[in-house]
Amino acid sequence: QVELVESGGGLVQAGGSLRLSCAASGSIFSINAMGWYRQAPGKERELVAGIASGGKTNYADSVKGRFTISRDNAKNTVYLQMNSLKPEDTAVYYCNADGVVIAGPWRSLEVWGQGTLVTVSS
Repeated sequence: QVELVESGGGLVQAGGSLRLSCAASGSIFSINAMGWYRQAPGKERELVAGIASGGKTNYADSVKGRFTISRDNAKNTVYLQMNSLKPEDTAVYYCNADGVVIAGPWRSLEVWGQGTLVTVSS
């Protein structure tokens, strides 16, 4: 019914930049919050950045000043611009959409993407 498709991951050297994109598709009426999580090997999944429908953002302390989250509500797409990448940013990055309102019948869902790998070499 609703699918999140991520793109933009890859291998980059420390200090470099990457931009992740996540597009939601399906019979979507609206989306409340969208965000990016990451999971490094042997660690729990953690919130990286989130953005509400009105544009309010929040970030993990570890990425403040380096990462920027944005969204295009018309395209149901969220972006994560990652600058000054560090080896500790290496992880699988997951897109999340919460409060996804769909019709037929009306209901609200939480949806996860399949993940995209970001590897930062030292």
